[in-house]
Amino acid sequence: MPARTRLPVRNRAAALALATALLATAPLALAPAAQASTVTQSAQSGLRFTDIPGSEGVVLKGNVYEPADGAARHPLVVLPSSWGVNDLEYLAQAKQLADAGYVVVSYTPRGFWGSGGRIEVAGPPDIADLSKVIDWSLANTSADPARIGAAGISYGAGISLLGSAFDPRIKVVAALSGWADLADSLFSDETQHLQSAGVLAIAGYLTGRPGSELQEQLTAFFGSDFENEAKLRAWAAKRSAATYLDRINANGTAVLLANAWGDSIFPPNQLTGFYEKLTGPKRLELRPGDHATAEATGLAGLPNDVWSTTHAWLDHYLKGTDNGIDRAKPVRLKPQLQDGYEEYASWAAVTGSTRRLGLGERDWLNTGSLAAGTDTGWRTPIATGLDSGADGGVVFLSNLAEQFLKLPPLVSVPLLPRPVAAVWQSEPYATRQQLRGTVRVHLGVTPSAARGSLVAYLYDVDGLGVGKLITHAPYTFLDHAAPFTADFPLQATAYDVPADHRLALVVDTVDPLYITHNPAWSSLTFTSPAADPSWVSIPLRG
Repeated sequence: MPARTRLPVRNRAAALALATALLATAPLALAPAAQASTVTQSAQSGLRFTDIPGSEGVVLKGNVYEPADGAARHPLVVLPSSWGVNDLEYLAQAKQLADAGYVVVSYTPRGFWGSGGRIEVAGPPDIADLSKVIDWSLANTSADPARIGAAGISYGAGISLLGSAFDPRIKVVAALSGWADLADSLFSDETQHLQSAGVLAIAGYLTGRPGSELQEQLTAFFGSDFENEAKLRAWAAKRSAATYLDRINANGTAVLLANAWGDSIFPPNQLTGFYEKLTGPKRLELRPGDHATAEATGLAGLPNDVWSTTHAWLDHYLKGTDNGIDRAKPVRLKPQLQDGYEEYASWAAVTGSTRRLGLGERDWLNTGSLAAGTDTGWRTPIATGLDSGADGGVVFLSNLAEQFLKLPPLVSVPLLPRPVAAVWQSEPYATRQQLRGTVRVHLGVTPSAARGSLVAYLYDVDGLGVGKLITHAPYTFLDHAAPFTADFPLQATAYDVPADHRLALVVDTVDPLYITHNPAWSSLTFTSPAADPSWVSIPLRG
């Protein structure tokens, strides 16, 4: 592979300044409320707080909910807490599970809050800790060694899924808002996810103690140190369940994966391929929202679809309850801006057909056509480095608004500045278009520099030209001095475009969600060569 070039000095300095600021921030000496270092007991609730010995002599803070029914053995559920959150996170759900006959052990992963050690980002010490927590639970509670599950949100989901690859005692996993491929989550198509990684870094320093390896990787990540990318990817691969897929399949673990369409930290594309390769009992659920927002109300003990599925999954595979979840279609989707669910036999079955729309030459309004067939020979140049106004939103806030208010990021398509944004738009559709699956962009690019980035957005456009964001994705190229074709997927979606609305594809070069890599004063020219025309592939339900 050719040697990768660095960021321009000005951009690189800014990125390194961000990393340095994060690394210089001393962790706060915060202690989780209501947590003691010794065992305490609540006779009414069956709750006790305790220290749990982890691996390497590290002490983990935890709590236990145990049924008071007098039974000799109960199924065990272990709940590692989320990134930056302590073991109090699951108290409401833990009580519900305990009332249903489970021993529930929640704990704070190493490096966070009152637990010892340093943050290892689901590294080998974290996976060893999970096994140690199981050992402790079997020795100190009425947990049944033949019926063990692990579940959690975000960081807890990742640790649970990884743990099932290394500890065959874990029969069931419920991974909620988690990851299968950490590298793809943090820098898909060579583009660093700035806001999401920044939030994780800041939360880590505020609530814990990052280890030296994490500090090194943060510096490389925010500094766009492409020369060390292989090392960064190897670090992430060691922390990715996708790396150990064969072990999870060999163990026959029953795996539930639940995420949000707009998860800005662990987006859905990195999960769907992993899900399809699982050979044991499995289930995939995707809903509107952002990272961990779909599960949030359940943490307060309120009715919640994600947690209802989690309870049913645990009940069937740990307690043997015949609740039908094993016979239901295993892929369950709630389309964006809708309330009802759809069920499918597999992820592949979500897309019934695809429609390839060719990208055409600009008209007098500087808007290209988006239609069946091909249009070649045209050229559409844009300048880089300026935000057109087409953006993926703000981490957490934008997709949270879509989840609860049905208000995705909006843009006026006619007013997008064409010098910095290329726009292609379809004619109004006579009938509703049900997009299901993964949109793919195939675009000829002639860069003025060997390195650069672009961001593609697909919009649902109404009669007034207001576009609602359906899906998007960034793309970064390195060492391309000649024309090339950018071929990449946008994030998976389920979205209905109403009749009389249009589709619009917008491509620009700046989005606050990402670190983009365009040198100053550079440009991109989009083309459609006769030998390899440009197009976008639209997945449809029917």
